[in-house]
Amino acid sequence: MADQLSMAKFFRELHLREEPFLLPNPWDAGSAKLLANLGFEALATTSLGASTMLGTTIANLDAVIENCQEICAVTDLPVNADLENGFADDPEEAAKALVLACEAGAVGGSIEDATGDSFAPIYDFGLAVERIQAAVEVARGLPVEFVLTARAEGLLYDYGGIGDIIKRLQAFEAAGADCLYAPGLKTVDDMRRVVDAIGKPLNVVMGFADPDITLDQLSEIGVRRVSIGAALSRVALSAMMDAAREMKAGRFHFIRDMIGVGKLKCAFGE
Repeated sequence: MADQLSMAKFFRELHLREEPFLLPNPWDAGSAKLLANLGFEALATTSLGASTMLGTTIANLDAVIENCQEICAVTDLPVNADLENGFADDPEEAAKALVLACEAGAVGGSIEDATGDSFAPIYDFGLAVERIQAAVEVARGLPVEFVLTARAEGLLYDYGGIGDIIKRLQAFEAAGADCLYAPGLKTVDDMRRVVDAIGKPLNVVMGFADPDITLDQLSEIGVRRVSIGAALSRVALSAMMDAAREMKAGRFHFIRDMIGVGKLKCAFGE
């Protein structure tokens, strides 16, 4: 297995390339191996994908870290950890999630400004910035060049609009975040507007965007990292439920779409 120091260095270098790199999100060790076999350069966990394996859509820190550790253990690729809001409101407490992710083998992680409270879904601006400042301080003290991604979640909750998103990302950049992320950007024009307003690499998650947007278009406007969130997990679950409905109806045509055991063995290195 590649050592964590070299993976961290490589992951940071990926963010500095002229062309964007793809960061798919496996939900378990098996899907991580399959994605690595396809030639991706890095992986990112998905808290939703990890949670649905446990029969819920609500993540908890222990499950997220355990999932991250399992994914890191089966691949030589750098792994970025989806840490939601750090599972704490207090800046110092939330930042501790970065330590746990690094100990699990990750070389990057994200902290978001969503509270988890449906009545007040986004942290006030000042507290949101304090949380990233605390995360930066912790990240800089880790034993590897940990890439900290700061996420502004307002577009997912109809909070503040793109102007507020840009204000927050600029503040997160000033606080020292290495990568910036605003899930909910849907159009090339909005993505370009954000890229032009910041100086750090932007992660675009295509799970919320216009699916007709191409990687070439993202590259042209200066996007540096492209993830997919829980989309791969949700596509897999959708296919499973469709097949199960067909089975319940007494039909079995879905077996034609199964991946071959030989292909699995090859992807798993067996």
